[in-house]
Amino acid sequence: MRAAIRDRRSGLRRNDLEHCDLDTWIGRVEGVESVVLPEAVAHLHSRNNQLAWLGLQQDGMLDSIAALKEQVGPDRIGIVMGTSTSSIGRTEEAYRELLPSDEMPPEYRQPLVHNLHSPGIFVQEVTGIRGPSLTISTACSSSAKVFASAARWINHGLVDAVLVGGVDSLCLSILYGFNSLELVSADVCRPFDRRRNGINIGESCGYAILLREDLADAADLFLLGYGESADAYHMSHPHPEGKGALLAMTQALQRADLDAKDVDYINLHGTASQANDRIEAHALGQLFMAGTLASSTKGWTGHTLGAAGILEAIITLEAMRHDEVPGTLNCEEPEEDFAFGVTRENVHKPVRYAMTNSFGFGGNNATLAFGAAHD
Repeated sequence: MRAAIRDRRSGLRRNDLEHCDLDTWIGRVEGVESVVLPEAVAHLHSRNNQLAWLGLQQDGMLDSIAALKEQVGPDRIGIVMGTSTSSIGRTEEAYRELLPSDEMPPEYRQPLVHNLHSPGIFVQEVTGIRGPSLTISTACSSSAKVFASAARWINHGLVDAVLVGGVDSLCLSILYGFNSLELVSADVCRPFDRRRNGINIGESCGYAILLREDLADAADLFLLGYGESADAYHMSHPHPEGKGALLAMTQALQRADLDAKDVDYINLHGTASQANDRIEAHALGQLFMAGTLASSTKGWTGHTLGAAGILEAIITLEAMRHDEVPGTLNCEEPEEDFAFGVTRENVHKPVRYAMTNSFGFGGNNATLAFGAAHD
């Protein structure tokens, strides 16, 4: 991912999802279908859990979890997962394979898969973590809110550490559902571009470990604050004045004890829908100076829905670690009348404080504020 952002190489492709004939672009993770789950959790098989397992095997995460279990004990580690679709794709398969009796075939009779908590159940089983486990589903803010829940658990002494994550896999319900709302673009998505005409849907999985501060001696990246709001203006349309977005960003700054001028970079929700980009720009213009670096990275990944929060948090943390701010891919002709302009090209610059926005259906909004340790 780091190399793709550096080289401005998008992961979007023409829609090639099986059983789907929509004319659009998608962000599909290569090889998910061939991922084999460990035998002990084979009964939890679904494409979503295959993606969750693929994610856990990256970047030494399983080794980090094992070391953390040794350090604090499995009962003092929590799990908070975010998702929007959970394993709906597996349920779709089951209905396509119904027996003549209208019953599901035996291999699809998976009560622990056909439910919203499937990602939390899977991650708990496969990691051996024994603390509290929660799955959050607040549309596209789901896996940003996992950081807020984890911080509260740690601050209240419920646990010493939390494995946070998010996973959403492509499925027909989501693709056709968003298409019925006339939100899906037949072209590559163009966040904040005047020609933008909708979103591309992607899939992703990501994880992070949050530790109690006195246990994080080696940490160089910190969750400083979070903001959450629910403006409940409309089922799918954000508040036209961006009230919920503004509230979430303001709360995150207050909890982090930061002024807007302190923020070096903002990873925007920036879906490339007509309403979202305009409203987010309006909210940003009320808080931040024009020179603040801000970009949407959905031109690389598509909108990964319930996994977007953690994916974009990881992109933001990578920008802080490597002093490389991603631009806004495919934004070639930015809207001239927007209240806030976006960064189009990648920028090499130290980032000490950064924020990331995740705004979901129903006005479920979340903003995270991060800080980097600098000598």
